[in-house]
Amino acid sequence: MITTRKILKEWLKQDRETFNFQYPFLSKFSWSENGTMYAYVRNLRYLEFYTNKKQKPWDKFLYLWHFLKWRRMNLKHQLFILPNCVGPGLHIVHHGYRRIDSINRIGKNLTILPMVLIGKKHPDADISDSYIGDNVYIGAGTVIMNPVKIGDNVTIGAGSVVTKDIPSDCVVAGNPAKIIRFKSASPNL
Repeated sequence: MITTRKILKEWLKQDRETFNFQYPFLSKFSWSENGTMYAYVRNLRYLEFYTNKKQKPWDKFLYLWHFLKWRRMNLKHQLFILPNCVGPGLHIVHHGYRRIDSINRIGKNLTILPMVLIGKKHPDADISDSYIGDNVYIGAGTVIMNPVKIGDNVTIGAGSVVTKDIPSDCVVAGNPAKIIRFKSASPNL
């Protein structure tokens, strides 16, 4: 959770590194896909910071500014990522619909492509122990129906429908998602 400026800077640095900008300064002015997606992530981190930190009187205005900006960007880019849900190193690839709100925790280094929905199997589903681990890649058109637990180092193929738990270090795909293979310990793959 982002509670201090130091943590905020560390998380922003990790987020920026996942976007792999060749010219970070120019991305602010070129309106490239990566630039606008990073702007969304950056604003999300500031919103989390002003939500979690000890409030001073002027922080309410800064919170409101970042909240309204986050809301406008949600509508403009068809994104909805709930604050305080995703860990550092978030990489949003391309513009397109994404909805991430019905999950307890998502680890660091999440890469997420367009048309992804993380929702509930039914309205009364208990999502208190649902999570997505570290270093997860979610392909385009994936639907994740909670409550599920997804381990670390998992790749979810495009168009998958995840309704059951997924162990760490594997590749899954299909409808319903099934394990295709386990990732080996070899650095050559």
